[in-house]
Amino acid sequence: MAEPGAQPSPAGPGPAPAAPRLSAREALAAVTDPGSFTELPAPAVPPGPTPADGPLGWEGYDDSRARAADRTGEEESVVCGTARIGGRETVLVSFEFLFLGGSLGQRTGDRLEAAYALARARRLPLVSLIATGGSRMQEGMLALTQLQRVARQSVLTRSAGLPQLAVLRDPTTGGGWATLGAGADVVLALPGAQVGFAGSRVRPADADPAAYTAESQYAGGHVDEVVPAARLRAALADWLLLLAPGPAGPAGPGFPAGAGAGAEGEGTPEPAEPPAALAAAPEPASGWEAVRQARHPGRPRADAYLDSYFELRRELSGDRAGGTDPGVRCGFGLHQGRTVAYAAQCGTATRPAGYRTATRLISLADRLGIPVLTLVDTPGAANDAVAERAGAGAAIAGTFAAVAGARVPVTTLLIGEGGSGGALALAAPGNTWVTPDSYFSVIAPELATAILKRPADQAPRTADQLRLRPQDLVELGVARGVVAPA
Repeated sequence: MAEPGAQPSPAGPGPAPAAPRLSAREALAAVTDPGSFTELPAPAVPPGPTPADGPLGWEGYDDSRARAADRTGEEESVVCGTARIGGRETVLVSFEFLFLGGSLGQRTGDRLEAAYALARARRLPLVSLIATGGSRMQEGMLALTQLQRVARQSVLTRSAGLPQLAVLRDPTTGGGWATLGAGADVVLALPGAQVGFAGSRVRPADADPAAYTAESQYAGGHVDEVVPAARLRAALADWLLLLAPGPAGPAGPGFPAGAGAGAEGEGTPEPAEPPAALAAAPEPASGWEAVRQARHPGRPRADAYLDSYFELRRELSGDRAGGTDPGVRCGFGLHQGRTVAYAAQCGTATRPAGYRTATRLISLADRLGIPVLTLVDTPGAANDAVAERAGAGAAIAGTFAAVAGARVPVTTLLIGEGGSGGALALAAPGNTWVTPDSYFSVIAPELATAILKRPADQAPRTADQLRLRPQDLVELGVARGVVAPA
């Protein structure tokens, strides 16, 4: 279940009408540069006699395959190959739903394994265009174990520092969703697509159909974007430009071309430079003045900083655990032609889903060799009962660990309120900068005043004692410096 404040579905209330179902090759043509697709030859079938009706001797299976081949022109439920998307070479996997419901069998697994191996051999990103009902019953457990093969290939490709993107077509259910789909780094979905582990024929009779849609999965933090079919090629081109190693387009990720963070022997990318201050605020004379400046409703917020810093950006959404937090913006953008990942607090109390989304972002950037920029602006972590039940402590701990363990450099700019550990979790040790209209404190001055059993009107005095002004933070060694306006 999404936490309070979850992002609404981009399609509005209720599921959107599903896009027309395309064949595997129509789906490929819809997202790739014209004429660029080259099909990967089907892996050779092991020598020896081919058993009639498959490994289980399922009566009529050979006839079903023959009818599927006549209907679709395909020999299997998936078409694999290479193509360019926005000029960038990519390995693609596209499912043919009219071939036995796009189900996975042994020969499907062979093709998927070959596609993953090609992506690693040529250091290319992998994009899956999924439309599947799950594993093929006529092959029994041998079909189901193909999910283990896919999971293994995904892990190997992830370890190689290569991005994996998934597009959820209608339908995406069963093991295809639980491996290729949900296991991808970036998950896009077509409006109205049926998405869920349980297919329509195996759900409880009283199940709400709206729960099994792309929009519902987006609201629950499991899908990054619901993208109309007409905009899908452009969205994929943006994502590949930002995430895929290689020489095409701008400089791309921070590691050298052709090498993600998973590649051995490569150097560390240069840190992201901190953004310039967007407000010419005066140096605060007192701690309380610093607090008032940081809390001013007209102060520039995260969106303004992100818009000013990046020429292009795409956002990740959700923590992959059932929650979203609109108060934390995470994604990747181009800054002066180079990809930088960002996690930005938007001035609200950060919820557990926000920390988990930031952790997901930092971990992905670290794996792909992309430097990280964090923007800190929160009065503190959400501390209501819902947040505690959602695992606030564990979520914050995960973000602390992600920042501390990142192999790529993390740069932080404090742009407003820095409220206690809820703000510090996103701050880079040794590389935190501050704006003139910000403050960082071990605790809010009002709360410190209450803990010290002082009258409420003593909060300004307490703020001075906490030494939370930007210049104090630099003098104490908490911050490297105060950034100037552009």
